[in-house]
Amino acid sequence: MSKKNDNKAKAEEKSVKDKIEDIIDEAIEEVEESEANNDDAEDDSEFGLSETELLKEEVQKEKDKFLRLFAEFENYKRRTSKERLELFKTANQEVMSAMLPVLDDFDRALNEIRKTEDKNLLQGVELIHNKFRETLRSKGLEPMNVEEGETFDADIHEAITQIPAPSEDLKGKIVDVVERGYKLGERIIRYPKVVTGK
Repeated sequence: MSKKNDNKAKAEEKSVKDKIEDIIDEAIEEVEESEANNDDAEDDSEFGLSETELLKEEVQKEKDKFLRLFAEFENYKRRTSKERLELFKTANQEVMSAMLPVLDDFDRALNEIRKTEDKNLLQGVELIHNKFRETLRSKGLEPMNVEEGETFDADIHEAITQIPAPSEDLKGKIVDVVERGYKLGERIIRYPKVVTGK
C-alpha cells in the first residue's frame, strides 16, 4: 500500500515537474522573443528609427497611396462625366448633318415663295420653317453667322473659290457666303462655304 502511494506521489511529482519545466520553457521563449524584439528595435534605433516611427512611416506611405488612388479616381470620374456630356451633346450629330441639306432647300424654297403675291402661302410656310428651325435649335443646332466683309479664317471657314475683290477693303476677306455653316453645341458640323476676294 505504501509502495502504491509512493508511486502515485512520484507520478504526481513528475507531472508537476513537467508542468513547471513547460512553464519555464515558455517563459524563456518569451524572454528570448522580447530580447530579439528589443534587439531589432535597438538595431532600428541605430538607424534613427524606433518601432513607432517605423509604423508611422508605414501609415504615411499607405496614406499617400490612398490619396493618389483617390485623386486618380476623381480625375477618372471628371474625365468620364465630361466625355459622357460631350457624347450627349453630339449624339444626334449624324441626324443633324443629314437634316442640313433639307434645311438649305427649305430656305431656298422660302426665298422663292417670298417673291409670290400669295401672302397666306408665305405666312404658312414661314410658320412651318420657324417651327423646324426652333426644333433643331432646341436639339443644339446653331447657325454660324458669317457676314460679307469678315476676315477669312481657315479654321472656321471653307473657301470654295477666290474672285477679284470688288473693292480694296475686301481683299483677303469674305465676299460671299455660298452655304451657311452650323454648330452642334461647340463642335462645327458643317463649315460655312465662302468666296474670298483676292
